[in-house]
Amino acid sequence: MNLDNIDNVYFIGIGGIGMSALARYFHAKKKRVAGYDKTQTDITDSLEALGIRVHFEDSVANIPEPFFNYNTTLVVYTPAVPKSNMELVYFKNEPSYTLLKRAEVLGLITENTFCLAVAGTHGKTTTTSILGHLLNECEVPVSAFLGGISENYNSNLILRGTEVTVVEADEFDRSFLTLSPDIACITSMDADHLDIYGNAEELIKSFGDFSRKVKDNGKLFVRNGLPIKGLTYGIEDQSDYSAHNIKIENGVYVFDVKTPKTTLENLQFNLPGRHNLSNALIALAMAVEYGCPHQQLAKALASYKGVKRRFSYHIKTEKLVYIDDYAHHPEEINAVYHAVREMYPGKKVLVVFQPHLYSRTRDFVDDFAKSLAQFDEVALMDIYPARELPIEGVSSEWLLGKIENNHKQLITKKDLISKIKESQAQVILTLGAGDIGEEVKHIKKALQGEN
Repeated sequence: MNLDNIDNVYFIGIGGIGMSALARYFHAKKKRVAGYDKTQTDITDSLEALGIRVHFEDSVANIPEPFFNYNTTLVVYTPAVPKSNMELVYFKNEPSYTLLKRAEVLGLITENTFCLAVAGTHGKTTTTSILGHLLNECEVPVSAFLGGISENYNSNLILRGTEVTVVEADEFDRSFLTLSPDIACITSMDADHLDIYGNAEELIKSFGDFSRKVKDNGKLFVRNGLPIKGLTYGIEDQSDYSAHNIKIENGVYVFDVKTPKTTLENLQFNLPGRHNLSNALIALAMAVEYGCPHQQLAKALASYKGVKRRFSYHIKTEKLVYIDDYAHHPEEINAVYHAVREMYPGKKVLVVFQPHLYSRTRDFVDDFAKSLAQFDEVALMDIYPARELPIEGVSSEWLLGKIENNHKQLITKKDLISKIKESQAQVILTLGAGDIGEEVKHIKKALQGEN
């Protein structure tokens, strides 16, 4: 399919983080763009501010008239949308329309570009946004599609040109197998999405399949220790690219990077946590292999500000720190815990966690319990169902019973702020991939009223 021949692009699930980046891209390419989503959010508001029409009632009658021309319209949908969605059903029953998944559209966009792809069960969004920022600051003609809102650009799309693309290679629904990258990396392969894969072995096999999608003359990076061959990267080890002499100065990492050819000294990076340092390292390695000048890369890395909902500070005073993060897997919760302890040793920490998906909660309940128990206080919200129906016996109450911590409780969204204000914790964390992110501004406002 030739995207240049398309005039209209209609999105079913336009408010999704990956879908909205595509919507911005096509809007910037002067296509007519509109879409449906079930909920109005800051993302849909930002799309409407660009002039993109968005509606929130699932009805074919709400689709604007120009999008009924099947010769010039592309319909894009996300697997997160229920199969019973009336608009999706309509377009599926009209075979004249071109109907593609988000991942398939990314594959089409990237196939005639120099593509850098970031895969892994954790770290994709931060790594992709760092890499996109590095290439942009080095004046590479790049389009970077991000799975979060970059603090540097206040967008999930970086658009300097279209010759080079940076994308998240998403393992969900095996979406990353639509890509054929020139340079790729795999950050992690922890078990996840078992509702799709069935078991961890199938997930690992899928990452192996992805590694073989890299072009014959391309390069694959893997974090040291993963069971896939490629250029390695790691922290304080003997990898092909490794970070050494790591110090924290005024809350900033200062470190050296050994490459196969040289050593880059006194690099600076602002995000806390060794997991983020690892993300910065691989983004830097991919940019070096692409050919970016080392001096420009060092300056670009120091200017990187992060991604919203990835260890995002909302209050940072001597008395109180409030951080929000997208963490929704036990390993991600562990990474946040270690980052907080590294930055705030000895301070009392409250974690408010909203589990995401019944299946993920069921599959990793013991690991969730163990990771959450590390914090001084634990508050659990109800499970955010996303695309799923409830599973009998799977609940936040069940998870709470497994957490070995004397300071734990269930809380409702209605009581969220009052329960947080009752805590004596000096560091407050809100974690989860559901709609807890919509509560952050209200929590911040309430807490600032106290200070």
